[in-house]
Amino acid sequence: MRPHHPRGSTAPGRRDLFKAGAAALGGVGAASALSGCSTSSSDPLQFWQFYAPVDQQDPNLVAQSNWFLDQLKGWTDAGERPIDAVYIPGYTDPTNTRLVTAFASGAGPDLFLISPGDFLRYYNGGVLEDLTPYMTQEAIDDFYPQALATRTVDGHVYGLPMEQEPLAIFYDIAAFEEHGLSEGDLPTTWEQMLDLGQQMTGGERAGLVLETLPGYYQNFTYYPWLWQSGGDVIDVDSQQPIFDSEAGIRSLQLFQDAITSGAAPRTRPANGDIVSALTGGYAAMWQGGIFDVEALRQNAPDYEYGVLTLPAPAGRESVTALGGWAWCVNARGKDPEAAARFAVEVMGSMSQQSIDAGVEWNGVAKGNIPARTSVTEAIGNSGAFEEPILQQFRDEILPTGRAEPRYPPVIYKAVSNAIQSTQLGGADAAEQAATAHGAIESYLETYEGGPLL
Repeated sequence: MRPHHPRGSTAPGRRDLFKAGAAALGGVGAASALSGCSTSSSDPLQFWQFYAPVDQQDPNLVAQSNWFLDQLKGWTDAGERPIDAVYIPGYTDPTNTRLVTAFASGAGPDLFLISPGDFLRYYNGGVLEDLTPYMTQEAIDDFYPQALATRTVDGHVYGLPMEQEPLAIFYDIAAFEEHGLSEGDLPTTWEQMLDLGQQMTGGERAGLVLETLPGYYQNFTYYPWLWQSGGDVIDVDSQQPIFDSEAGIRSLQLFQDAITSGAAPRTRPANGDIVSALTGGYAAMWQGGIFDVEALRQNAPDYEYGVLTLPAPAGRESVTALGGWAWCVNARGKDPEAAARFAVEVMGSMSQQSIDAGVEWNGVAKGNIPARTSVTEAIGNSGAFEEPILQQFRDEILPTGRAEPRYPPVIYKAVSNAIQSTQLGGADAAEQAATAHGAIESYLETYEGGPLL
């Protein structure tokens, strides 16, 4: 899940959500919204996303915007139906209901981006085009299983991931040196992380920065701590909640302890911008993701920092979460067939053009872990991956990763409420785990939709 402008999330799932209206967070309206519109075959299709076109000076964002525009131009120049890039401000903000509202009014875009956290909203609503018929088996097999799993139901592909985005801890080398600390002092356990966070907190500097804003992104950053404890929200085999557990309580308690101990602040410094926070001396350690590496390289090329795998409870292994956005096609759009062919041609084909597009996105414009084997092999250690930090993400941190879960909004919200109440509200972790568990259990009694992963 967080682009360098507000990713704020992974984003907003559930039993025919499009018929459930406001019963779920940001619910979509009536089923009649799913009807398509009759338009001329020459009318441009629309691709809603948060990369292009942009009017900003940030070279990182400009490179990503240009990549999108180049893909659209190449498609149009080949004589295919034109597709317009439509930039949606606040696209990743879970309070922004523009995409949901568009579908509810029958005016959903032809193509759009979703995170794993938002997949079930649209799959259960019946608006995702099955992309499998447009793909070869070789291309499907080219995707890493953990990247594709959360966009697949019963062997059918409904979204093509652009990337994988593992989380880690970024740290300011100068701050560690000021405290007489070296690489040998980097934390490997929760206790060490909180102790160092307390030590390095002082003046305007926060020792450890965790996400504090409620939203899909905060849930995304929380899941690894839950998994490291041996827990989960949902048992995949039984499809039943298991959140009310020692692991659920322990991970919620970690978020509370980080605040109450003084290791972490209640709000993220520098308006939540990792570049300003680290380079300005406002943070010593920051939980972020691979998407932050390119932002630091573009905006602070001489700044010295390091990354480390997420510390784990003593005696347990580190686990991270793998986010990433995927291209989806509106099955009720103006021309699903053309939109699907475009999506597959760029993101899910074994053609050299498709592989090159993945190389350009992950190895140049974005600096991300690819979602496909062929793209990883083509990049090698060239381009952005000459950067040792990116190689560390690929070689050390990625292998500890699990795919970001896909849960309907009701489940997301129950977990989010537990995090917020414990972290910032001072509520009892055990009570919050039990409350969230109960809400999820009640919801699942009538749930009908894609499996929870």
